[in-house]
Amino acid sequence: MTDDVAAARAAAEEKSAFSHPPVDPDATAAYGDDPDHVIDLYAPRGGSGPAPVVVVLHGGAWRTPYDRRHVSPFAAFLAHRGFAVASVEYRRGATRADGGDAVAGRWPDTFDDVAAALDALPGLIRELLPAGDPRRIVLTGHSAGGHLALWAAARHLLPVGSPWRTDAPAPLRGVVALAPIADLEVADKLGVCDGAVRELLGGDDHFAERRPHADPALLLPTGIATTLVQGRADIDVPHAVAEAYADAAAKAGEVVGVTLLPDVGHFPLIDPAADACAIVAEEIAQLAW
Repeated sequence: MTDDVAAARAAAEEKSAFSHPPVDPDATAAYGDDPDHVIDLYAPRGGSGPAPVVVVLHGGAWRTPYDRRHVSPFAAFLAHRGFAVASVEYRRGATRADGGDAVAGRWPDTFDDVAAALDALPGLIRELLPAGDPRRIVLTGHSAGGHLALWAAARHLLPVGSPWRTDAPAPLRGVVALAPIADLEVADKLGVCDGAVRELLGGDDHFAERRPHADPALLLPTGIATTLVQGRADIDVPHAVAEAYADAAAKAGEVVGVTLLPDVGHFPLIDPAADACAIVAEEIAQLAW
């Protein structure tokens, strides 16, 4: 496949994923004081008894223009598959003064927010999502959100003194990371998302010193069941990034599942109209039920 054909297919996949109207949640909970400190909650459709909770962390290169609304159709899709869903918002990089692309992420705010949201979530589920079972939580995220999902599951392995470190592993059934920016060093070398990885950590002056606090590939083994779902045709986050994370896990003595989907790019994983989205739901179900 030529570069032009690959780019055209990727553009068509992105257009399809973003063509669905946003789906309003059943409730929205605050986990802090900032306008971005919110979690959208979707009750499961059908079934009886408390359902597993899928926590969704959206992607968008950690940049401001992309918020949780673009994954709301995906969240609703999961709710119609019988899951309770919690879609987390977090602070992202500010818009540049020159009108160019927003900066990728805020340090340390983006990480502060994801940690705070996950810490608050069990109580919010009990209060506002009674159809969800806080004892059965699966964490998922797409692209930059996949990075954050893997990171959130590994907080017990952060360096001593890290403000986000926990004393024990998170009580998760597992993690299903979708086209995740899972290895920051490899992603940076590949120029993923136009240099977003280096920006996330504050640029050249801070990249090396902050990586141990932010790179999931350095935070292994987690002891938490983890699956990576990746399109082989992904040109936004090439599958080499996911494979690098899986290799690092293997060297740390942990087996990480990798599901590579042929002829699938970056966005079908969160597109309810795509077959890949149903495969994602099946991967989540294997860990959740």
